[in-house]
Formats: sequence, C-alpha cells, structure tokens
Amino acid sequence: MRTFRPGGARVVAYAVAVIMLVITAVIAYALPDEIYFTTAETVTLWIFILAVLALLHGVGRSYVRATDEGLEVLNGYRRHRVQWSDIEGFAMNTGAPWPTLVTKDDERVMLFAIQGSDGRYAREAVAYLRGRLG
Repeated sequence: MRTFRPGGARVVAYAVAVIMLVITAVIAYALPDEIYFTTAETVTLWIFILAVLALLHGVGRSYVRATDEGLEVLNGYRRHRVQWSDIEGFAMNTGAPWPTLVTKDDERVMLFAIQGSDGRYAREAVAYLRGRLG
C-alpha cells in the first residue's frame, strides 16, 4: 500500500488556517471598546471562519491510496474507490494542476492529492500509478 498526499498545498492550507485564526484574534483584541459586534454579526463571522477552515482542512486531508485491490481517492470530503480492473489510465498533461484517473466507463476522477506544482514528486506518483496498471 502506498499513499500520496499534497505537499505544498497541504502546508499552505494549514499555514493559512493558523494565520487566519491569529489575525482574527489580534484584530479582536486591538479593536477599541467603543466598537462591538452584535450577536448576529459574531455568529456570522464565526460561521464564515469555520467554513473557510473546513475548506482548508479538506485540501490538507486529501490523499490517493494505492492498495492491491485498487485506488482509494479522498478529494476533500468526497471519497472514491476504484478497482484496478476498472481503471483505463491516468492523464497528466503539461501544466495540469493535478492528474486525472480515467475509468473504463469514461468517468474521470481528479487526483487532488497529487499536485502538479509538487514537480518531481507528482511525476513519480503518476509513474508509480501507471506502473501498477501493468
């Protein structure tokens, strides 16, 4: 079994989450006492912050796991399981943000965990997956 996870995108996602929380705390502390938020405004702000954190966590938790049976792909919060026998191939064109898994039914699944911006790591991951198709 081999698992691929995003490199730079994962670091950026979690770094942005931490920075966003720190900036929010600094701004809240720095506001003068005359400025206050209503309960509705505070709830709206926290809903927005939690939504952004959930999206960033979705980027960070993505993976592609190759097992003897097939691939398990987690793109954010959506999971795909594809048997090796159902896979037609993998496409990763020059400049593509991530590879695409193509099934024999012509269904396409983005492999978000393998970021094209990760360079050699991404090329090696695609080569490994293509090699598993045999």
